[in-house]
Amino acid sequence: MRWYVEVLRQYAVFRGRSARTEYWMFIIINLVMTLLLDLFDSALLGDMVYASGPLTSIYMLAVLLPNLAVAVRRLHDTGRSGWYLLLLLIPFIGLLLFLILMAQDSHPGDNRYGADPKHRTAG
Repeated sequence: MRWYVEVLRQYAVFRGRSARTEYWMFIIINLVMTLLLDLFDSALLGDMVYASGPLTSIYMLAVLLPNLAVAVRRLHDTGRSGWYLLLLLIPFIGLLLFLILMAQDSHPGDNRYGADPKHRTAG
């Protein structure tokens, strides 16, 4: 849960780097929260086949910027520009390429986007 909170604390910070663990834990917790809210919306409003309920929609809108920011910082961690997010505009293949980039290991040591997040000191 600490990774999730850390990403939310850096709500719209697009500079710097995020480690692979921070990115994927945020994505997993975010997915679980979305599914739980969707179930809650369905229980309150009945079966909704084609749309998310109001709670799910509000939550998804609230975490849109943190999602984008952590993805850009993750790309920075692999030594790539945040513009690689545009891969997601390419149907299917773009998503596949994006997932491969997100799964890659960090660029070792410092890079032009900042210090290596694997070796950050607490403080």
